[in-house]
Amino acid sequence: MSSLFEGLASQWRPMTAADLPAVAAVAARVHPDYPEDDAVFAERLRLYPAGCLVVAGAQELLAYAVSHPWHRLRPPALNSLLGALPAAPSTYYIHDVALLAQVRGGGTGAALVARLVAQARSAGLAELSLVAVNGSDGFWRRQGFADVDEPALADKLASYDAAARLMARRLG
Repeated sequence: MSSLFEGLASQWRPMTAADLPAVAAVAARVHPDYPEDDAVFAERLRLYPAGCLVVAGAQELLAYAVSHPWHRLRPPALNSLLGALPAAPSTYYIHDVALLAQVRGGGTGAALVARLVAQARSAGLAELSLVAVNGSDGFWRRQGFADVDEPALADKLASYDAAARLMARRLG
């Protein structure tokens, strides 16, 4: 990693409404096959700002994460609004993580996972979950996540792509 990006792993900061256009731009670059409307990012930020984080470089936003408490084994459909968060959540759901290529492999993702684990614990949740897409399952396995075999979710997961998988990490 070049000196320009050294130390970014620890520079996750809260997302603000002013970041939303840049978040959409990063999403379009990193996840072109998984488009979501700007309203999805805005709603997640409004519903659970503590779970929305970014890494900003000198010239552009370099990474973002969107996460929130949710229902176990009920991942939201791609590009869908939630309306509200559950009164009794059973998992801490990582909705979306996107890192530009120049900040991958330098600890930025692992630092994010550590922050999200802490956030899940502070929310009183003993599990994190996500839908891994775009070949990201190897990264998530290295972070302690494992595949969740739930045949009832096959159609929903296929709406992401053929290789999408639900993954979870129990907290000890």
